[in-house]
Amino acid sequence: QVQLVESGGGLVQAGGSLRLSCAASGRTSYTMGWFRQAPGKDREFVAAIAYGNMVYTDSLKGRFTISRDNAKNTMYLQMNSLKYEDTAVYYCAAGPLMSLRRGMGDYWGQGTQVTVSS
Repeated sequence: QVQLVESGGGLVQAGGSLRLSCAASGRTSYTMGWFRQAPGKDREFVAAIAYGNMVYTDSLKGRFTISRDNAKNTMYLQMNSLKYEDTAVYYCAAGPLMSLRRGMGDYWGQGTQVTVSS
């Protein structure tokens, strides 16, 4: 079992930055990733990290950076140059990398809201 708790969401102006955190407990050897879901849209894969290898959705490369502190069992998502269209609920998930890339995770957090004002 893995428990995931996101934090760090909030309201930010366009062009600003936020860093999301996902604290994991339990079996933490899984690949972990970030997803987001904007109102009225499907959940979207953002990025994943496994053993130091990072995978991003192409449209977010260069603005978003995923990282992981294994000593703290915490994953991060640094989001820079935020845009209005980045507004969404951001979720962390854990599971096999191929499953995460297909939008399927074994474990999910409760989500944290990110709102970017234009």
